[in-house]
Amino acid sequence: MASEPKRLKLHVILGSLGASVLAFYLGTGLHPLWWLTWLAPLPLLLLSPRLSWRLAFAISLLASLGGSFNLWHYLHHILGIPLLPATAILFIPAAIFAPAVLLFRWCILRGAPLQAAVAFPSFWVCAEFLNASASIHSTAGNLAYSQMNFLPILQIASVTGIWGISFCLFLFSASLAAIRVTPGRPREKWALAFVCGVLLATVLAFGFWRLHSSKRASMVTVALIASDLPENELPSDQEGALRLFREYAAQIDALAPRQVQTVVIPEKVAVALPAYIDQVDSLFSASAARSGAVVVVGMVRRDSNGLWNEARIYFPDGSHPRTYEKHHILPPFESEFIIGTSLTILSEPSGLWGVAICKDMDFPRLSREYGLQGSGLLLVPAWDFDADGWWHGRMAILRGIEDGFSIARTPRHGILTVTDDRGRVLAECATNSRPFTVLLAQVPVQHESTLYSRWGNWFPWFALGLLVVCVASTAKLRA
Repeated sequence: MASEPKRLKLHVILGSLGASVLAFYLGTGLHPLWWLTWLAPLPLLLLSPRLSWRLAFAISLLASLGGSFNLWHYLHHILGIPLLPATAILFIPAAIFAPAVLLFRWCILRGAPLQAAVAFPSFWVCAEFLNASASIHSTAGNLAYSQMNFLPILQIASVTGIWGISFCLFLFSASLAAIRVTPGRPREKWALAFVCGVLLATVLAFGFWRLHSSKRASMVTVALIASDLPENELPSDQEGALRLFREYAAQIDALAPRQVQTVVIPEKVAVALPAYIDQVDSLFSASAARSGAVVVVGMVRRDSNGLWNEARIYFPDGSHPRTYEKHHILPPFESEFIIGTSLTILSEPSGLWGVAICKDMDFPRLSREYGLQGSGLLLVPAWDFDADGWWHGRMAILRGIEDGFSIARTPRHGILTVTDDRGRVLAECATNSRPFTVLLAQVPVQHESTLYSRWGNWFPWFALGLLVVCVASTAKLRA
């Protein structure tokens, strides 16, 4: 009989570990079940005050790491990242989560449930922000992207950026755990439930209000065109490149009766060398004139300075093409490209349009600059990896919520997507459905100035202040 409590304790530990691993595994990654992310930390937070700090740290590390393995196939087999670097990437969220659990445990054991509930999400947000600031992949992998199917919570990004989403997720589970594991003190528990409950309810109420508060906007018809055929994979010889450019131009010409205002085709369609760049410009300028649309073409352009990952923009009036050079390259695949530094803003009758390319949308700062300029629509050529089509496309959508503009994103090997400034998907289509996939949609063009655009990343600094206050006030208590 003396061994029964030990067996029960092991059973509880393994059950809590398994529940969190499963919730993190299914609630994050390329195709997350958003509601599971709200619950993923809860079993470990409930258990941590009953364990030694070493054991609490170990099972928290294992839970987060186990959940992160939902990206193993993508990182190692699709992106081709070697074994050790891929494993190191998976360790990043675990290295944040385990200390956050220990901080929660410490606050609970010192009799500070409110501090525990607030310190846990505050620590996470600060660490996420630090990681995004240092990483060449910026916000990729941020917990907030797990919520892309839950529009009400996403709207807080217009105020706090993505950091407020992560904070709410972990505040929910930390509050429930703190109320449950704190012995006695019913008044303090009710106060904690009231404060956290009102905060979360206010965030969700704001989200529902914002989703139903859209104003009238100018509508334009966009056409997104992409081809995933193997023979259309970035031809670099002159004959192959001109053939593919002509095929895309023919697709644009066929849209003339549809009165399309803009056409976007993917990133790096083909290589345009100095010997025939004038032919390419003439070809797409003629298509823009015939279709009456602004045409955005992603291509690789070589000049005397080197290689550019570029979007060239052609106008119906035959004026000289404008260009946008990609700001954020994807190493090692794009290490040879020169990095762009300028915004490209088009002044159209419907409003201001901006241009970005693929990975640029992982970086909130660039989209903030477009938001501050008043852009109402962002046109985004892109190139995904099939498996990450939903995930990478949704990362881009969140930039529109943060900074108040619609997005028309055209990837290869992904999902053509048209969204408004609330993150609503107005139209989408997988690019592997036919030789040339064409998606037409009406999209609103109206910029809405957001608090996040104006104030930037204020919330992580606010979270740091909360963290300092929680730690300092808890340290004064007697254990």
